[in-house]
Amino acid sequence: MKQTLQLKLSQHLALTPQLQQSIRLLQLSTLELNQEIDTFLQDNPLLEREDEPTPEAAVYSASGDALRAPAESSDDAVPEPNFGDSSPADWLGEGGSSASRDERNDDEPSYAEIQAAATSLRDHLGTQLAMMPLSERDRSLVRLLIEALDDDGYLAQDLDELVDMLPAELEVDIDDLQIALKHLQNFDPSGIGARSASECLALQLANLPASKTCDLALKIVRNHLDQLAARDYVRLRKAVACSEDELREAQALIRSLNPRPGAQYSQVETRYVIPDVVVRKVRGQWTASLNTEAMPRLRINRLYADILRGQRGSGLASQLQEAKWLIKNVQQRFETIQRVSQAIVERQRQFFEHGDVAMRPLTLREIADQLSLHESTISRVTTQKYMASPRGVYELKYFFGSHVATETGGAASSTAIRALIKQLVGAEDGKKPLSDAQLAEILGQQGIMVARRTVAKYREALNIPPVSMRKSI
Repeated sequence: MKQTLQLKLSQHLALTPQLQQSIRLLQLSTLELNQEIDTFLQDNPLLEREDEPTPEAAVYSASGDALRAPAESSDDAVPEPNFGDSSPADWLGEGGSSASRDERNDDEPSYAEIQAAATSLRDHLGTQLAMMPLSERDRSLVRLLIEALDDDGYLAQDLDELVDMLPAELEVDIDDLQIALKHLQNFDPSGIGARSASECLALQLANLPASKTCDLALKIVRNHLDQLAARDYVRLRKAVACSEDELREAQALIRSLNPRPGAQYSQVETRYVIPDVVVRKVRGQWTASLNTEAMPRLRINRLYADILRGQRGSGLASQLQEAKWLIKNVQQRFETIQRVSQAIVERQRQFFEHGDVAMRPLTLREIADQLSLHESTISRVTTQKYMASPRGVYELKYFFGSHVATETGGAASSTAIRALIKQLVGAEDGKKPLSDAQLAEILGQQGIMVARRTVAKYREALNIPPVSMRKSI
């Protein structure tokens, strides 16, 4: 053996700082990108914004509400998104959880709820406690129970557990806490301090004027709430000895109650998204264009740049290069998003025309092959990037999904199948709802070959109850 020197030429991919930055910026959401740019602006004096965002910037909430829409000027104005109808699921599987929510989206808090959220549940109850003529000892016990409530206003811990948590020298027994709980359950909102849904509804019914319907509803929620939730109306009528009309009236009264009395005082959290692209129909063609108001306008500070021209070896030279890299990578990020978005729109143009039922199967690889990009790049581009369209605001990933074979040898998107199932269930006879097997059979008649268990999986994903719970009286 002997030592030798060999010269070998090879190629390999090196992740330069510029390439690393490009990859990192690509996977950030627009909000995160602006936060990242703010950091660069603070650290690099050679980088600056051209101007501040205009008041007309298009900003949407995560639920799809237009918070600031672009100013309407001409035919190029962005059409107002139509976010469609939505039916909030309530605690028994249909309708709103209280009468006030019957005609609005449950994801959209009312003005009263936003105002209530400004005052916490504990503050609201504490104000009432301060006006109660109680001894200091009883007041302290009620305050203890208030602190033990969850966000829905329920007392999640047993009274026995709370007694065991207290120091023995206080000499508090279960009777003391039961008395304190009675005081708490008289507070507003009605139903507060309940230990179960049954007790919560019963407390609310007890505060209503006495009537035959109220007495029947009270009997149901105390002893037969499970049967009501399961829509086992035949057994329920026998158990409470009432007619069909009487049961229907009692059911309507129960549905008008609020099973989560403390929720209106929970902190309302609104997430905001800025759409990166806007989709509109131009001369009969669907096109995706960048939301210019979401694009940060960056430039090199000319004053510092001019100073650098006359100085060599300045410490600002590296910062100048970093600023140029950032501007280029930000521009490249949005160009890539626009290319991917346009490719998606071309593949899913029927969706923009007809909705979810027209969604076609699409994979990341199809877009990657079309644009000559790596599949991982498409994955980064479609994560936390949003598209505003006349049908609503969607994450780009929404347009990708699994598929099911059709009878003709083609494929149907899982999104389209879920939309069809939702339509079929929405149009079914309430007295004879469709089972999963019947839904699979109907889909099969339309050429979509899908198994019963697959229908069940899609139905559960749509929060649609099983057939036994969808049967009406």
